[in-house]
Amino acid sequence: MAVVVILPKQGQSVESCIITEIKKKKGDSVKKGDILFSYETDKASFEEESPTDGVVLESFYNDGDEVPVLMNMMVIGQPGEDYSALLGESPLIPINRNPQGDLKESVSEVPTANSEKQPIIEELEASPKGEVGGGFISPRAKNLAVKEALDVSQIIGSGPKGRVIEKDVLSALENRPKLTPLAKKIAAEQGVQPSALGTGLAGTARSTDLSAPSNPVYIGDFEDKKTSNMRKIIAKAMHASLQNSAQLTHHLGADARRILELRKQVKAAMDAGTISTNITLNDMVCFAVVKALKKFPNVNTHFLGETVRYFNKIHLGLAVDTDRGLMVPVVRNADDLSIEGLANQFKEIANSCRKGSINPEILSAEAGTFTVSNLGNYGVEIFTPVINLPQSAILGVNTIVPRPKDLGDGVYAFVPYIGLSLTYDHRSLDGGEATRFLKQIAIEIENLEIEY
Repeated sequence: MAVVVILPKQGQSVESCIITEIKKKKGDSVKKGDILFSYETDKASFEEESPTDGVVLESFYNDGDEVPVLMNMMVIGQPGEDYSALLGESPLIPINRNPQGDLKESVSEVPTANSEKQPIIEELEASPKGEVGGGFISPRAKNLAVKEALDVSQIIGSGPKGRVIEKDVLSALENRPKLTPLAKKIAAEQGVQPSALGTGLAGTARSTDLSAPSNPVYIGDFEDKKTSNMRKIIAKAMHASLQNSAQLTHHLGADARRILELRKQVKAAMDAGTISTNITLNDMVCFAVVKALKKFPNVNTHFLGETVRYFNKIHLGLAVDTDRGLMVPVVRNADDLSIEGLANQFKEIANSCRKGSINPEILSAEAGTFTVSNLGNYGVEIFTPVINLPQSAILGVNTIVPRPKDLGDGVYAFVPYIGLSLTYDHRSLDGGEATRFLKQIAIEIENLEIEY
């Protein structure tokens, strides 16, 4: 009997996945346990095995497609077997996104034995009609580009095989100044383009702002590389965070002499064999953050628009740099852990991220209540971290630098300071409260006591 293979749901927060490779094509024979296809969420990769012996009677998606979870991926059965009854009632919900990157849903018929596969994105229904930069452009994208006098030769398409689709043109238009009617007419007739910023009202490009295309001598002086699936998903999340919230960053330094002294004590204890956990400066800062969050529960929240969700426990996210991109796993109930327990948890989840075996459930922004991103090891002295919505804030930890400090009685000396950068959602938190919370983190760092 034929079996339908669906795209599994890897965690409650995962709505769709990118198909990285279809390993078994239509007509291929398979054995139970054979890998049918591989796919990835924004943070982790997976493989789907065949549930039975048979032949791939149908495969509904291709490499690179973004597919909603729980959708039909393949049908496995015996050659010539009728499987149409298995698919007749199932809707296909293709993913569309508006120019702002927001998800929309539209419903169409799922492919059956007697119908061709429907495209995932509406733009791809049309046949390619014009070559652009070695690829193709869809009719809707081409019509929009012509209407707006946009040079599409340098646009990198996001459709299948690099095809330029309407959202690519819309994205390019967002980064180009608006044209006056005369400028648009001249641009279309002469193939000229506006400069980075127009001299008209609100930056509108006038006819005098148009210039000839780049010197053809330099046309080949670059290389275009396809954006990875993970980079695309991360980019959409970062753009959505900045676009859909009121983010503001405060910077403050904390006297680092206390934690540097504690770090020396930890190293000595490890050398003596009295402890086995390497407690780092980052572990100490995160431990101080947990202490501060207990005193400022309004920061340990999710801003949901009409409501604010207050959490009884602290679920701390930590940004981890991996070969596949930035991941933010979460240590749940961090307020119940000693500093040694917190350090062990951080090391465990960081290793899982780098190995690609991390649980997707603890990677979603919704899983955490607050996030710490530490760039101090890279020598970064100040930066602006981006909030993992719907969380209300994120702390950036900077490198330690010497700064002058009044030691009393008119005596000044250079002491080590660790930089702290708090980005908060001004819709959720007022500036005064955010400042007091940031100051509390500094106080906790400067007076940290640890037991191990």
